[in-house]
Amino acid sequence: MKIVHVITRLIVGGAQENTILTCEGQHRRGHDVTLITGPSTGPEGSLMQRAGEGGYRVIVEESLIRSVHPIIDAQAYHRLKQLCRQLRPDIIHTHSSKAGILGRKAAWKSKVPVVVHTIHGLAFHPYQSKLTNAAWIALERFAARRCHKIICVADAMTRQALACGVGKPEQFITVYSGMDIQPFLAAADQRSAARSSLGIADDRIVMGTIARLQPLKGHDDLLAIAAELFAAEPRLTFLWIGDGKFQARFREKIRRAGWEDRFILKGLVAPAEIPKLIPAMDMMVHPSYREGLPRAVVQGMLESIPAIVYNCDGADEICITGHSGILVEPGDIAALRSAILQLSQNAERRKAMGLQGKVLAAAKFDVNRMVDSLLDIYQKVLGERHES
Repeated sequence: MKIVHVITRLIVGGAQENTILTCEGQHRRGHDVTLITGPSTGPEGSLMQRAGEGGYRVIVEESLIRSVHPIIDAQAYHRLKQLCRQLRPDIIHTHSSKAGILGRKAAWKSKVPVVVHTIHGLAFHPYQSKLTNAAWIALERFAARRCHKIICVADAMTRQALACGVGKPEQFITVYSGMDIQPFLAAADQRSAARSSLGIADDRIVMGTIARLQPLKGHDDLLAIAAELFAAEPRLTFLWIGDGKFQARFREKIRRAGWEDRFILKGLVAPAEIPKLIPAMDMMVHPSYREGLPRAVVQGMLESIPAIVYNCDGADEICITGHSGILVEPGDIAALRSAILQLSQNAERRKAMGLQGKVLAAAKFDVNRMVDSLLDIYQKVLGERHES
């Protein structure tokens, strides 16, 4: 099949990693794969080099920017139509909201046989204005009428979309966001090496967070309870992996509180290095307010690390309280503090949850399972289109 993927940018992020792994897997299976992406800039880092080494075609379209800009967006739409007609794909698969809206419209107008979109996370959510949400919902309804299948990385995305009148039930199918699980499984017993590389003493209890330092990721909630946590359990240490616009503010707040020996802000880390750092953790704390499905939590689970996660979007599909971790209602920092202290003071419970989480993650999130599922969807829709 000739398959074209469209995404707004290739920063270091879950949707982007998912898309690149999909392109690589489909290319290895002998398909003609093209990835169209906008420019990738910012403190989050870039996956452009990896994309360029994947063996498939990569096209950078400068007009496909993340922010909304009517004139530039119109240019991107016309450019995507041109590329559809030049490449003549069997499948257009769009990712992320902006690329999904422009890409689906362009593909539908160009009569591409099969148009598919993945919802990695919805653009409308409770933490922005009603007017902004209304605009995104209207655009997503429009785009849903211009594609054949909508793939969600969690069942929660399907429920939320349908509740807002986006798409029809028969369009939706869940395909969990796959990853190369072997590096995580292989690194799981490297605790001493990971701690040595970070300068963390063996007796410390490490709470790890892998997320961009930006709004709605929950780092401020952790800072709000840090003093109480340190008073109750002096061995606790935070390990934050990720970069973003809040880094300077966080560093200054930590310095003023005198917590430099309790926080390790590792900054931006290449995805290939993440498996080597996770074993340093005793638990993963992921208090994000919105997340289609938190890949970082899955990565921790693959290395037998239990999770404490805000119960939003698809979190409850991987973090099962009492089984693989503890779910906390978003913004309930008292419950967040309690969950951290519960796990910090019970090594046996951490171990049991970690082992159960590893089994769950390995069964659901292997990249080959994701790639094969997507190809099955393409072929099924192509067959239905040919029959009609």
